[in-house]
Amino acid sequence: MIRTDVTLLVIAVVLVLFAGVLSAADAALSSISRVRAEELIRDGRRGARRLLGVVRDAPRFLNTVLLLRVLCETTATVFVTLVVVDVLKPTWLQVLTAAGSMLVVSYIVIGVGPRTVGRQHAEWVGLMTAGPVSAFTAVLGPLPQLMITIGNALTPGRGFREGPFATEAELRELVDLAEQSRVIETDERKMIHSVFELGDTLAREVMVPRTDMVFIERYKTLRQMMSLALRSGFSRIPVIGENLDDIIGVAYLKDVTKRVYDRREAETTERVETVMRPSFYVPDSKPADELMRDMQAKRMHVAIVVDEYGGTAGLVTIEDLLEEIVGEITDEYDSDPVEVEHLANGSVRVSSRLPVDELADMFGVEIDDEDIETVGGLMAKHLGKVPIPDAEVSCEGLHLRAESLAGRRNKVGTVVVSRETARSHDAHLLKAEPEPVES
Repeated sequence: MIRTDVTLLVIAVVLVLFAGVLSAADAALSSISRVRAEELIRDGRRGARRLLGVVRDAPRFLNTVLLLRVLCETTATVFVTLVVVDVLKPTWLQVLTAAGSMLVVSYIVIGVGPRTVGRQHAEWVGLMTAGPVSAFTAVLGPLPQLMITIGNALTPGRGFREGPFATEAELRELVDLAEQSRVIETDERKMIHSVFELGDTLAREVMVPRTDMVFIERYKTLRQMMSLALRSGFSRIPVIGENLDDIIGVAYLKDVTKRVYDRREAETTERVETVMRPSFYVPDSKPADELMRDMQAKRMHVAIVVDEYGGTAGLVTIEDLLEEIVGEITDEYDSDPVEVEHLANGSVRVSSRLPVDELADMFGVEIDDEDIETVGGLMAKHLGKVPIPDAEVSCEGLHLRAESLAGRRNKVGTVVVSRETARSHDAHLLKAEPEPVES
C-alpha cells in the first residue's frame, strides 16, 4: 500500500505541475495580441506562426486549456484524497488534510505563481506553449466547445457562445487594476473606459443641436458664404432650402475659396448651391462607434442627424466623436471667457453664459422672459438664429453686440452690453449678417 500511495502522490505532483503550466499558458495567450504575434513573425521568432494561429482563434484554444487544467487539478485532488484516506484514520482529519493541502497547492502552484509568470513573460510562454496547445486542441476536437454548449444550456440566460472569457466587465477591471499598479496613468484609464462607453453612446448624445447650428441659405452668394464662415469660425456649413429641416448639402470654405480664386467675379455672381457637396445623413439613434467608422470610411467630417420624423435634429462632426474619447479639444484661438469687464466707454463686456438676471440687476432693467437663462440665449431669441461675431440686438433698453468665439464649437464667448440711447427700445435685429458690397 505504501508503494501505491507514493505512486499516486507522484502522479498528483506531475498533474499539479502540468496544471500550473496550463495556467501560465492561459495567462500568456490571453495577454498577447494579434499585432504582437505578427511582429514576432517578422522578427523570425521560432513558433511565432503557430502562436499567431492560436491568437486568431483564442476562445477555441483557451477552452482546451481550461478543460485540461480543470481535469489535471481535479484528478490530482482525487489522488491526494485517496492517499490521505489510506494514511489517516479520523474522518475529520482526512477531510481537513486533503482539502487544506489541495487548497494551498491550487492557489499557489496552479493559480498565483504560474499566472504571474505567464503575464510577466507572455511572449516566451506563448511561444513555448502554442504548439502543445494546438496539438491538444486537435486531439480533443469539439469536446471543449461541447462542454461550453452544455454549460450555456444549463445556465440561465443566453450564456456566452465562445465561453465566459474576457468579458467587457473583466477588461474594465483589468484597466482599473493596471492604474492602481501604476502601469498606466489615470488619463489613460479614463480614455480606455471612454472607448468602451462609445459603443453605448448614441448620435443624439454627442451632436450639436439644431438650435446651435450655423447654416446658410442656398441662394446666398459665395461672398456671403465666406463672410459667414470667417465670422462664425466654421469651415463647413450646412446649406438649407426652404427651412432647417431641408438641408440639401454642405458648403466647404475651401471649395468656395478655390472658386473665388479661380474666378474673381464668382463671389457675387454664383450661389452657394453651385459649390456645395452632398450631405451625409444619419439617424439620431445610431451608435457613436458605428458612426465614427462610417464617417472614416466615407471620408466625411460632418453628418446631419435626423430624428424619427425626418426632421433635422442637429449635426455631428468627427471632432465631437473624438471628444468622447480624449475629452474637450481646444486650439490656440480658445480663451477663458471673461465674466464681467467694465470698459472705458461705459459698456460692459460679459460672458455669453452670464445669467440674464445678473445682467438685468447690473443695468437696473427688467428682463421678463422665463424661456431665457443666459445672455447668449437672449441674443439668439431676438436674432432668430445662432449669434456670431458682430451680430447686434437691442432689447429692454440695452444694446448687445456679440464679440469673440470660444470653444471648439465656435460659440460666441463674450458680448458687449451698453445702454440703448439713440436706438428704439423695440428694435430687435440691427445687424445679423452683413450684405456683401456688389462690385
